[in-house]
Amino acid sequence: MAMSLPTPFRYTTPPPRKSVTGVTADVYAQLASDFGIERPATFVVLSPVPQLLASTWALMRESLIAGEGDRTGKELAALGVSLANRCPFCVDAHTMLLHATGDHSLAEAIARGRTPSDEGHARVLAWGRASRAPEAPETTSYPFPAAHAPAYIGTALTFHFINRIASVLLTENLLPANAQRLRAVRSLGGRSLARTVRRRPAPGAGLTLLDAPGPGPTWARGTTVGPAYAALRDAALAGGGLLDEADRSLVRETLEGWDGGHPSLAWDGFPDRSRPGARLALLTALAPYRTTDEDVTAWRKSTDTDRDLVRLVAYGAFAAVDRVERMLPVRTLEKQCRSECDT
Repeated sequence: MAMSLPTPFRYTTPPPRKSVTGVTADVYAQLASDFGIERPATFVVLSPVPQLLASTWALMRESLIAGEGDRTGKELAALGVSLANRCPFCVDAHTMLLHATGDHSLAEAIARGRTPSDEGHARVLAWGRASRAPEAPETTSYPFPAAHAPAYIGTALTFHFINRIASVLLTENLLPANAQRLRAVRSLGGRSLARTVRRRPAPGAGLTLLDAPGPGPTWARGTTVGPAYAALRDAALAGGGLLDEADRSLVRETLEGWDGGHPSLAWDGFPDRSRPGARLALLTALAPYRTTDEDVTAWRKSTDTDRDLVRLVAYGAFAAVDRVERMLPVRTLEKQCRSECDT
């Protein structure tokens, strides 16, 4: 009797590779070309909702991969966000990607919990970590040139979203048996991606996968990051249609009062399982790693499809992203831009 290999997917069974067509196949082709991995689990898990898959990839591509700025710096921002959100899957992934940039000592310093020795690197990492609570002092100015801000902010917001998806819908194992926790494996994995990671493709290809996205927020005006962000916002927030108005209001009001902290399961802001949709959405937004099998099972009693589970989790994840995005001190960025121009 053949044994099935373990997968990283906790609650869904994404479509097999051979059955994929249309925009999903196009996303996988761009992932292979521009990210170096055709079917990373963080994207495959979104495949039951192709619009969500395409817009998540478009935002990551246009900010982290094709956006302005140093790839090492943007990986540090993504890593800082992942540390803040307590997402071991993404922390391990970005540590390996730092190896791919060639910054091996930097990657290993962070893997061991150390502060980067380079002050600029340390500030970018701290900025990423602080972005979960945007009123933190580390976010009052940006540790990168103003011209690179759309790519850095887009990268941070991408991973505020992806961290939450991964924490709910994936296991913590980036590689089988957590092999990425070994330095030699991290280094080897990074080297295998080095050629792709060290080149920056032209912006715009991610937008070809989207259906007429809007221009996006002011901080990304005039870049391909803006429309990609707008497309993800629309695709993710559409999942709110799975909830009634009372549950959507509860999610909105709870996020308005959120200070970036990590609430415990005993926190009375989480409704009980008699409101399974609101509970799962808020867990995803605020403490996705606290989501239990029982929480997912309670939601599945109302709709037992992978598509609806992914849509609801994406809605909760983006509710948090929206809160972070609205609280980032963009006006400080404008002042920084004027200061740089003056000098």
